Amino acid sequence: MSSHAAEPVLSYEEALEQFDPVMGLEVHVELGTRTKMFCGCSTQFGAPPNTHVCPVCLGLPGALPVVNEIGVQSAIRIGLALDCKIAPWSRFARKNYFYPDMPKNFQTSQYDEPIAVDGHLDVELEDGTYYRVEIERAHMEEDTGKSLHVGGATGRIHGADHSLVDYNRAGIPLIEIVTKPMPGAGARAPEVARAYVSALRDILKSLGVSDVKMEEGSMRADVNLSLRPKVAADATGEAQLAVPLGTRSETKNVNSFRSVERAVRYEITRHAAVLAEGGRVLQETRHWHEDTGVTTSGREKSDADDYRYFPEPDLVPVAPTPEMVEALRATLPEPPAARRKRLQSAWGYADLEMRDVVNAGLLEVIEETVSAGASSTAARKWWLGEIARRASADAMDVTAYAAERGVTPAHIAELDGLVASGRLNDSMARQVLDGVLDGEGTPTAVADARGLELVQDDGALEAAVDAVIAANAGVADKIREGKVAAAGALIGQVMKELKGQADAAKARELILAKLGAS
Repeated sequence: MSSHAAEPVLSYEEALEQFDPVMGLEVHVELGTRTKMFCGCSTQFGAPPNTHVCPVCLGLPGALPVVNEIGVQSAIRIGLALDCKIAPWSRFARKNYFYPDMPKNFQTSQYDEPIAVDGHLDVELEDGTYYRVEIERAHMEEDTGKSLHVGGATGRIHGADHSLVDYNRAGIPLIEIVTKPMPGAGARAPEVARAYVSALRDILKSLGVSDVKMEEGSMRADVNLSLRPKVAADATGEAQLAVPLGTRSETKNVNSFRSVERAVRYEITRHAAVLAEGGRVLQETRHWHEDTGVTTSGREKSDADDYRYFPEPDLVPVAPTPEMVEALRATLPEPPAARRKRLQSAWGYADLEMRDVVNAGLLEVIEETVSAGASSTAARKWWLGEIARRASADAMDVTAYAAERGVTPAHIAELDGLVASGRLNDSMARQVLDGVLDGEGTPTAVADARGLELVQDDGALEAAVDAVIAANAGVADKIREGKVAAAGALIGQVMKELKGQADAAKARELILAKLGAS
């Protein structure tokens, strides 16, 4: 039972009639380095509390940090993938604030001299249109520890009996990617936010810089949102852009695409209700609640001055050479959006078919299956059809189900080959797939062990057809009269006669020929 008090909201439609939403997104990404940003402690997720700590990440007196080279290279590669300019000279700063999970009482971050600036990402929306998200900066910093509030109903500090702190996460390398304000999205602002975070995750995953597991917190978004009054449109659209931005709220640590979309939508309706009543929106951080789909107040938002930034005296500036930047640029993979378009064209998939593949997380699996020799049609059919259906019955993700059952792209390509060569029909191939999923071996081994093979003896097939026609004179007469669809009943009888090991297409051809309906 949730205790989050509901705040007044306007309907989404009413809010958009009166106000224009402007949002900005700050995405924090934990890098997949083996060690922390400024020390040699492990970054492994899920270790016992306070086992991956040392004097540096605990902020003990006299302990000096050393910057993680892979962390810097990852930051540059992210900046390049987002079409940012890479700063020839940047440095770290101390962001001073107190919180129990901050062992040093400051966070080592970058302030006015970040590693990457002025980029953009074009994101595709559901209807195929694009929205350009301007990137203000991507900068390096370190993560904080994790507080666990024990007792009480909400898991938050209010009402808790006591709190525990785990410093394993303190010092893990983070890249913060900050957009410029995003005007002009209007009613599609929630969709734009979701599409941006999704596209960004795809890029980060393709770069191999992070596992981007939002459910584990290795990628999380802060949603900044404000509203401004709508004004009459002019031909250029400049009139609306000239209206000052409203006071913003910042919804912290949103960790799924769906939640980002919902948080934007909710905050639009909440802000609108405050402003419509003549109230004042507070500049504050907000907590997102997945269960109720609402945000609640956190703390009043600090401005940069409140953090008393000053240059970090214990770290030298980061000054990548042009040669280093170009060498890192050469390591960038094909952009995910371009790759999807190339594969869709090569595979001949319709837009909806490709979207289903991407949404199921099967792009790489199908690419490997096609590379192993399957047709693109068969690869999609087996993975999105038969395997997805079995995975769904076990309430599992398709790729997780396949990994657990040991079925690989090579297996599906081999299975497709057995069908294409005429050894198996679809019904028999499904039986073979069951055997592979049950650990009986490769598709060929399962087919051999189960004695599954189409009857190749034309004489046996003809004899079965003759017997079935003789036993079903009424159906045969209908076919002779031109009712070809009735042949399906006879084909079923032939399949039964030959224990499912007949070629249905051949059986149909033979039946129609014998009854003069071919």
